[in-house]
Amino acid sequence: MNEALRRRKARAAATAAGVDGLLLTHGADVRYLTGFTGSNGALAMAGGRAALFTDGRYTTQARAEAAGLRVVISPKPAAVAAAEWLAERGIKRCGFDAAQTTVAGLDRIRKALPGKLRRSFFAPTDGLVARLREIKDADEIARIRRAAKAGCSLFDVALEHIAAGVTESEVAAQLELAARRAGADGMSFETIVASGKRSALPHGRATAAKLPRRGFCTLDFGVLLDGYCSDMTRTVHLGKPTTREWDVYHLVLEAQVAAVAAVRPGATCGEVDEAARSVLRKAKLHTFFTHSTGHGVGLEIHEGPRLASKQVQVLEPGMVVTIEPGVYIPGEFGVRIEDMVLVTASGGDVLTAASPKAWTEL
Repeated sequence: MNEALRRRKARAAATAAGVDGLLLTHGADVRYLTGFTGSNGALAMAGGRAALFTDGRYTTQARAEAAGLRVVISPKPAAVAAAEWLAERGIKRCGFDAAQTTVAGLDRIRKALPGKLRRSFFAPTDGLVARLREIKDADEIARIRRAAKAGCSLFDVALEHIAAGVTESEVAAQLELAARRAGADGMSFETIVASGKRSALPHGRATAAKLPRRGFCTLDFGVLLDGYCSDMTRTVHLGKPTTREWDVYHLVLEAQVAAVAAVRPGATCGEVDEAARSVLRKAKLHTFFTHSTGHGVGLEIHEGPRLASKQVQVLEPGMVVTIEPGVYIPGEFGVRIEDMVLVTASGGDVLTAASPKAWTEL
């Protein structure tokens, strides 16, 4: 990955935001701009200079991962040492991400600065690097494709273990074990296995509840592979469905396919959301669709852009988003279907197409 090129883009964005320096402490941002994967790091950028600050646990790792970048091992908190370095280099206005910095954390950093700088030194530049991360480069896309492919293979594993009387936690455990055996660094998020009436919970984490003899089972999972996340949802049915269950499933599938088809450069996030929502509105199911249609995926499982009602952000080639409409009827059942889609120059490329989403009855 070309972290030096990314830092140049970050410097240009900082200049456009009216700051002459940057202090970055969010792990995903630091990794994106340096390659460093440790849990404690701060990146300071002053003009054409940059330095990565961390502690003694990461001496060897930081110098290997952030090759070509100055690495400072400091006994002080990394963010404090980075702020002092920036002040020493004459930075007058330093950008920081207020969305990733606590009030207490910012106060500690300010106290380390000379008194004359404490009031005027820091300026919020919320999401400056996060916005750069929304557009994936070729290396990132390749990594996300591999993560998506690995995720797809896990659905087949899950199907082997889904049966009446098996606990949701056991299905999740088998899925996660298979992920590790396939080389995943871990899961992108806590695996969701929600069955029967629990399938009406949009984020029903796997529990000791036993899968029913008849009813839906929703699986939402993703792997972390080489630093990048995957995310997909499939809903299957145990036993014979009712007419209502069959109809709702296929309406959610119709909504999902419509939203996938709406993904293209130049489309707004709100338009993609509406493509899904309008299908469910016509069927009078829209009140049971209680979340946004999707979100960006990359180094983090939830990134920009956000595909939701009235969102005016425009999709651009290189973005990777989820398309995941759902219907959740309290006390009865729920259905969600989710794919990852890469925005290309001509439309959308479904990265999780290897996993079928047609009706599956077990």
